[in-house]
Amino acid sequence: MSIHWQNAGRTAYLHIDRPQRRNSITLDMWRAIPEALDEIEGQDGIRLVIIQSAKPGLFSAGADIHELLEHRDDAGWKAENQAAISDAQHRLARFPIPTAAFVDGDCIGGGCAIALACDIRVASERARFGITPAKLGLVYPFHDIKLLADLVGPGQAKRLLFTGDIIDHHEAARIGLAELISNSPDELRSSIEAVSGSSNISMKQMMRSWLDGQISENAATKSAFANAFSGEDFIEGTTAFTQKRKPDFRG
Repeated sequence: MSIHWQNAGRTAYLHIDRPQRRNSITLDMWRAIPEALDEIEGQDGIRLVIIQSAKPGLFSAGADIHELLEHRDDAGWKAENQAAISDAQHRLARFPIPTAAFVDGDCIGGGCAIALACDIRVASERARFGITPAKLGLVYPFHDIKLLADLVGPGQAKRLLFTGDIIDHHEAARIGLAELISNSPDELRSSIEAVSGSSNISMKQMMRSWLDGQISENAATKSAFANAFSGEDFIEGTTAFTQKRKPDFRG
C-alpha cells in the first residue's frame, strides 16, 4: 500500500510510500488518505499525526501525471479523481487531531496540497515547495487555493500559483508556507505530546471554524471554553503546576 500509517505512542505517522515515482499520488492513494485518517482517529491517546515520506529525501512530486494522461478522455474516472482529492483534502484539513507535514525534499503540486491541509509544516534543509498546475495547463482546486492564501496571504499565493516557481525552505519560511525549519519533526512531536490533547482538539476546532468564516462566539465555542474548567486535564494541569512537576495529561 502506497499510503500506510503506524502508531508510535502518542504520535501516528502517515507515510507516503511510492519512492520509485517520487511519491506521486494516484487515485487509489487519494482514496487511502481518509481511510487511514479514520483508522488513526479510532485509536486512543493520539496527540499528533505526522505526514511524511516513508523514504527520506522526498515528500511528494504531486499528482501522477502518467495516470492523468492515461485517463484524460475518461469523464467518469476524472470525476472520481476530483471527488477523491476533495474528500482527502477536506478530511485532512478538518481532522480533529493536530497534524504536521514533515517536508524533506520536493513538495510539489498535489503533494504541496497535502502539506497545506496540515496544521503545521516542518521543512528540512532539503525541502522545496512548488504549486505548478499552470505549468501543466491545470487549475488548483478552490479549497486548496484557500488553504494557501490563508497561510501566505493573497499576494504570495498569486505569485506561487501564477509562476509555478519552486522555492527553497528559507523562502517557504519567510512567506509563511513553513512554520519550522528542522531536519526532524521530533522537537515538535515532543512539545505537542507534552500538552493536553483535549485542549488542542478544542482549539483546533475553533481555528478551523474561524478559517471557514466564523467571526464571533457561538454556543459551541463558549461551551468548549467553559467545559475545559471541569475536565480531567484541567485538574491535572493545575495540580502539576502547583506541585512544580510535569503534567501527565490523559484527556
